[in-house]
Amino acid sequence: MRLTLPPLFVINLKRRHLLERIWRVVFRSSTVIGIIFLSLLLYNITNQSFGYVAEETKIDPDSLSVNGVPLKQLTVLELRDILAKNISSGRLRQLDRENPLLKMSNTEIYNLVWAEVVKPEIKASWSLYDSVFNKKKVFMEVAIKFPKAELKFISWINPVFLSSSQSSDPLKAGIRTAILGTLWTVFLTLIIAFPLGVGAAIYLEEYADDNRINRIIQTNINNLAGVPSIIYGMLGLAIFVRALEPITSGTIFGFSTPQSANGRTILSAGLTLAVLVLPLIIINAQEAIRSVSNSIRQASYGIGATKWQTVWSHVLPGAIPGILTGSILAISRAIGETAPLVVIGAATYITFDPNNIFSKFTSLPIQIYQWTARPQAEFRNLAAAAILVLLAILLSLNGVAIYFRNRYRK
Repeated sequence: MRLTLPPLFVINLKRRHLLERIWRVVFRSSTVIGIIFLSLLLYNITNQSFGYVAEETKIDPDSLSVNGVPLKQLTVLELRDILAKNISSGRLRQLDRENPLLKMSNTEIYNLVWAEVVKPEIKASWSLYDSVFNKKKVFMEVAIKFPKAELKFISWINPVFLSSSQSSDPLKAGIRTAILGTLWTVFLTLIIAFPLGVGAAIYLEEYADDNRINRIIQTNINNLAGVPSIIYGMLGLAIFVRALEPITSGTIFGFSTPQSANGRTILSAGLTLAVLVLPLIIINAQEAIRSVSNSIRQASYGIGATKWQTVWSHVLPGAIPGILTGSILAISRAIGETAPLVVIGAATYITFDPNNIFSKFTSLPIQIYQWTARPQAEFRNLAAAAILVLLAILLSLNGVAIYFRNRYRK
């Protein structure tokens, strides 16, 4: 016997199937659009991080050869003599004070001669796309506009870029100081915000009573998660930089130096970013603790465990994967923040490395911002290279956190 469905049921069934197909297309399209925009972003960054440059030198390096021996094969003493003959005595003494010339390796003093005597200068640069697909046009443009220049295909991400400090010369500029400043700041933010955030979440979920005061606290935490980051920067300026200057500058501990003047230090930055990400860590940790089954708590109490033993031995191990996921998102936000650091006075141009939490500092986002504001096209290439380095650091830190999360999940 054949079953006959009511007409209204058939109509509703077709309508539900149609809606399912429509929403499937919408969700798939949103995913594809997101991938497209992400691909365009990565393409734009990569396109500016590699390519041809027209490099012109002040002095022909072949003219600096000694008895027919090329510049690169000369000894340290011969390279030092070339340096002494071609730069002023004052500049030579300054370089010797910064790093004794006779203690330099052959490669180090060769690089110094190249930078101080040969003095290469970039006349023009081209993107990766033009360097690959419009190569003939690039060669013709160089031959017409820069006949004395040498055309080189370079990667703006190179050992010199990673190991050098800031400079007004794009060929000498690097991000070593910015990388160290970013790592110092993120590490300080993590060790301050993570235990405070998890501790607050444990109290609110496991110990706090459901009363008016605790509900107000919970509401404020939720609201603080949506406050613009520049507001936290103003808070950090008022409290950590000015009100607590003796502490954040290190004066009270005997660390006061010109590098830590006015409290605009790594400690101030770490405290400001810790306050910024604290609501995010608390909210995500609360959700992770709440997701642990209540039967686990009851079983623990049933065998005579105390409240703290239950939380430490049963609730937290089950909540750790969720807590680490929230911490990953929070620290990712802290790494990319610029506005709070600008407000509290992070340096936009600094040539010395931070060596403690009371040092002045800069960070990769601020360095990128400073380079993109410059008129020279080469600094935009450096900014793109710095973005790739920032993404690599972010993915590395996230990878470590994901490893621990998956380990605890098992």
